[in-house]
Amino acid sequence: MRRRELITLLGGAAVWPLVARAQQAGLPVVGFMSPRSRSDSVELVAAFRQGLRETGYVEGQNAGIEFRWADGQYDRLPGLAADLVRHQVAVIAAVGSPAALAAKSATTTTPIVFSAGFDAVELGLVASLNRPGGNVTGVTNLNTELGPKRLELLHEALPAASSMAVLVNPTNPNAEALERNLHEAARTLGLQLHTLLASSEGDIDAAFAALGQRGATALVVGADNYFNSRIEQLAALSLRYIVPTAFQFREFAAAGGLMSYGGTNADFYRQVGVYVGRVLKGEKPADLPVQLATKAELIINLKTAKALGLTVPVSLLARAEEVIE
Repeated sequence: MRRRELITLLGGAAVWPLVARAQQAGLPVVGFMSPRSRSDSVELVAAFRQGLRETGYVEGQNAGIEFRWADGQYDRLPGLAADLVRHQVAVIAAVGSPAALAAKSATTTTPIVFSAGFDAVELGLVASLNRPGGNVTGVTNLNTELGPKRLELLHEALPAASSMAVLVNPTNPNAEALERNLHEAARTLGLQLHTLLASSEGDIDAAFAALGQRGATALVVGADNYFNSRIEQLAALSLRYIVPTAFQFREFAAAGGLMSYGGTNADFYRQVGVYVGRVLKGEKPADLPVQLATKAELIINLKTAKALGLTVPVSLLARAEEVIE
């Protein structure tokens, strides 16, 4: 038996009494699975719990939550999903496209509420957004599809740049579509776009080191749950290598990245919590339309721009919801 399989089995044995106690007490148990790690998801879990509270469920009072974390190792997700199904949780909250696909593959009966940054129909999660069908529904913010807009905003900030790069996690099921969309946008903008791959901390370091060799003068970080957990590392490297960088969430700009463009991560998790609560109340995933979070905010860190020697056009600053100085 491989070490990882043994750890998974031991982890399941350790948490099973908790699940059993909650079920014996008559409390529904929610299975929460994420590609991220527990330590970098504290605020997001708090937002998820807030969504549950909005529908009348409080952990420890009238519901239980069992957490499963992949710690950035996406290949662990199928085992984590199967573990939750074996423990007969009432509903699975699968945050992130990789977790959602793993949960869908693990069960056709346990209700699943997902969060995804890509078209849920194209991913194969649901039959349609309005009528999901089956046991799956959720929330999508289409952050993957906003990648071309991030490239466009970077180009507007650096109009003389002719070569940029995109950082992609090759283990993400959205990777191919994300890369394709960005390369199409780059051709429209007259840019040469290089693809850099990373799925670990060391890969991220190596990718930034390779930017100069590729002649890329700016970087778009692809939408990905692992990258979401490495925001401070990404921001620090963009400053160290003097590379203007755009990412999806405000946390990146707040950590020192040049700009972010996308939805609010915490609200995304809150909406998942709300849908999980509705399922616990008896609503069927098949009858709950996939929610589309359409609001996107542009955040610019002017302090970082100055550190990079970059003058951000006034027209771009005027469109920003927030300018960090």
